Amino acid sequence: MAFPWIAAFKIIPWKDVIEATPAIVRGAKQLWSRVRQDESAPQAAMEGPAADPDSPEARLAQLEQRVAEMGREAVTCSELIQALAQHNERLVAAVETLRLRTRVLMWVSALLAGAVLALFLLR
Repeated sequence: MAFPWIAAFKIIPWKDVIEATPAIVRGAKQLWSRVRQDESAPQAAMEGPAADPDSPEARLAQLEQRVAEMGREAVTCSELIQALAQHNERLVAAVETLRLRTRVLMWVSALLAGAVLALFLLR
């Protein structure tokens, strides 16, 4: 069952993923700052209830409330995107560290195998 996962990980272009991470983080930060700047204070609802719920004033108040709600949702979504981008950045950094450690371990193992073979042959 582990074989498909191994094959899937071999297919992923890790070099491209690692190279794209800083751009993703930068884009998420720009999106976050843009949404924060564009966020406006929610419009106050009409002071008196409209007599007719289908009147243009009541519909306008409902639309203003919906726009304010969508603005809050956009801020929440951009916070999530920023958090995911930062998480992705940390994950890629950890993968890069593991890749480097694996490479060092491979070289050390090869050197140790060579030393063991040399000791075995010199006996």
